[in-house]
Amino acid sequence: MDPQAKKLALRAINYGLYVLTATDGTDYGAGGVNWLTQASFEPPLVAAGVKADSGSCAIIAKTGSFAVSVLADDQLDVGKVFFRSTTVEGGKLNGQDFEPGPTTGNPLITACPWWFECRVTDTVERGDHTVMWPRSSTPACATERRAGPRCCFVRPA
Repeated sequence: MDPQAKKLALRAINYGLYVLTATDGTDYGAGGVNWLTQASFEPPLVAAGVKADSGSCAIIAKTGSFAVSVLADDQLDVGKVFFRSTTVEGGKLNGQDFEPGPTTGNPLITACPWWFECRVTDTVERGDHTVMWPRSSTPACATERRAGPRCCFVRPA
């Protein structure tokens, strides 16, 4: 396959933007992710692609859990700060306020309108990302903090 054609075809896939977070109580991992999708209503499952050599992936492998904060359509600036190394300073994660999730303790970005916590049931390690198959462990699956559409990217072909 022509590498340029492959690149164009894969970039034509529509993505949302999310912040995936994890902690083991000492170390924190946080990253902007867009390879996330709902995979089942019952049981409530999602699939998430996590960069295999990231701190987040290492923490998830150790703890078996992570959280996802879903960005609203006007929060691209919030998402962008998670496409760099994770820092925790002054009670903020990459400069963003957060709180521990009620079930897993993983960080929830308080500016984001929705979130859910997950416990990993299976993983598939292929290529440069590990696909996590978690079950939502948050009873309501998501909490709405403010109304509005989610952040979504539609890339032209």
